[in-house]
Amino acid sequence: MLGKLIVDIAGTELTQIEKKYLSHDLIGGVILFTRNFENKNQLHNLCKSIKAIKNEELIIFVDYEGGRIQRFRDGFTKLPSMSLLGERYDSSPDEAKIFSKMVGNIIAYELGTLNIDLSFTPVLDLDYGKSKVISDRSFHHSHKVVSSLSLELIKGLDEMGFKNVAKHFPGHGFVEADSHIDLPIDNRKIDQNLTDLKPYIKNINKIDAVMTAHIIYKSVDPNPVCYSDYWINSILRKSLNFKGLIISDDLLMKGADIGKSVHQRVSDCLETGCDLALICNFYDEIPNLLSKLELSESKIFQNSRIHELRKSKVF
Repeated sequence: MLGKLIVDIAGTELTQIEKKYLSHDLIGGVILFTRNFENKNQLHNLCKSIKAIKNEELIIFVDYEGGRIQRFRDGFTKLPSMSLLGERYDSSPDEAKIFSKMVGNIIAYELGTLNIDLSFTPVLDLDYGKSKVISDRSFHHSHKVVSSLSLELIKGLDEMGFKNVAKHFPGHGFVEADSHIDLPIDNRKIDQNLTDLKPYIKNINKIDAVMTAHIIYKSVDPNPVCYSDYWINSILRKSLNFKGLIISDDLLMKGADIGKSVHQRVSDCLETGCDLALICNFYDEIPNLLSKLELSESKIFQNSRIHELRKSKVF
């Protein structure tokens, strides 16, 4: 059974403790980091060992965007930052589209051959020139350019049978604070015409999964997006009619810390409507987290949308 938690592991091969907790019914996937990589052969063997744990194979995720966010480098194609593609668009839109699609092809091919299922890409955030954590990870400041180039990257992934995860919904580019170490608050007056939403609106039928931003949009909800009924249900599910997976960003980030324990954060984001909860850099505590979550009688941990989406070949 695949559960609703995406968790991490410590090193380049699985320990017995990790094999045990990855077999737990609440676990649905594993996220990999640079610390899990030595070389391609080792990584391939690690992925095989992860896939062997459950009959319904665990989903393997990685942050692999290009530029400074590329977890594996030795033996892999060096990918440009998305901002370089945006710069090329300014001088030659057609070339930029071709290159964006090629990046999607390369990501899908190089990860897919290693049994990795999903990269958290593309970034749909707009570059307002404020966010250092986003900055060159964004294609452009124009929502039209972001929509166009992200669609081409999605096409490139899709050509190779690879799904996409658009992030960080509804947009992380406007705020200065880094949600890894702070809780960003966007004080703009927010409505459904928010410019940051436009790449999602434009490409919603091509997006397989969405990752939420750990930001409070004060004018519409006092909660970060992954705990927000407004963003998850009113906007994403109802207004945009999004049918794919909704994945929280890492719940250990400061932006997700609203004074609650980790297991309560997991429960809250799943109760709100996220399909998968991401927990990073917590591998030593995962057995304890699972024990606490087992005490919950909530149905939020059962019958994950993953099964429904897999049957319909959406995921």
